[in-house]
Amino acid sequence: MSNASPPRDAQALIEQYYERGWTDGLPVVPPSEDSVGAMLAAAGLRGADVIGEIPDRHVRVTADKVAINAVLAGCLPAYMPVVVAAIKGICHPDYCYHGAATSTGGSAVATIVNGPIAPRLGINAKDNVLGQGVRANATIGRAIRLVMMNAINTRPGKLDRSTMGHPGKYTLCFAENEAESPWEPLHVERGFRQDESTVTVFAAEAVIQVYNQLSNRAEELLLTFADAMSNLGSMNIVGQAQQIVVFAGEHCETLRASGWSKQQVKAYLYEHARRSVADVKRAGRLAGPVQPGDESAWRHTTKSPQDIVVVAAGGRAGAFSAVLMGWGSAAHTRTITTPVALP
Repeated sequence: MSNASPPRDAQALIEQYYERGWTDGLPVVPPSEDSVGAMLAAAGLRGADVIGEIPDRHVRVTADKVAINAVLAGCLPAYMPVVVAAIKGICHPDYCYHGAATSTGGSAVATIVNGPIAPRLGINAKDNVLGQGVRANATIGRAIRLVMMNAINTRPGKLDRSTMGHPGKYTLCFAENEAESPWEPLHVERGFRQDESTVTVFAAEAVIQVYNQLSNRAEELLLTFADAMSNLGSMNIVGQAQQIVVFAGEHCETLRASGWSKQQVKAYLYEHARRSVADVKRAGRLAGPVQPGDESAWRHTTKSPQDIVVVAAGGRAGAFSAVLMGWGSAAHTRTITTPVALP
């Protein structure tokens, strides 16, 4: 892919990119030497610098490829360090790129930004947090997907074998609402300083919205989340991968008023996000006939409470929050948190 193009040829180039399969289905911004150079400069990188490797694909992802795709996605140069951190995350061995990106399960890269860089770049953490309308959220997430397609050749119908896919595969990037959270931010929980900036990547199935308008007690509220987390059709009920629970404003305030810590929330969700082994067998999700004791034996959606990732984000108004289901199994992929390196 060339990184130079005269502005007068933009429309023709966009059509060429469609023909060559270099887009995600939406029009892209034709890159130039100047725009790619600005991306690299913003991250303090040279084009040949290696950002990460995918050994299963025999691929090295270099900085120039990331920069080109960030331009294609519509990123501002200031977003480049966040995109680079996310690419480092998906190249981490524990993320298990090959499985997460090529499986028929069709996971998206959910990208959570923490620290001072999020408000500095205007990454949305509030109203419509998982939706459209904010350039930083939309283009950072989109750049990750375009790198996956154009630099790692993970294209639908080829290496990307998703049966269904979901809209999060276009882009799924947001910031944690640290200022209004009842708890310490995700990156602090993971050992980083409050004043550091990080990116956390997670192989996510489709988002499940959770609605509860009447509950004013933590126990009642969290039961609705546990039920959403443990539906019989989820990958989690068998694979027990991690899950992300995104609490928005009204639900955060209920938990704050109840005095529940993040660890208490995780423990309660873990205990109640479960189905009996008998239920799972009757649904054909576990092999074999129902045995004595299966009615009282439990299958939790994660291996432990710590595999439930809790963050605060979304609007203040409205009794809605969300669960991001995990792809695969606990043995296949983990959330990865990477520091954002600024030049």
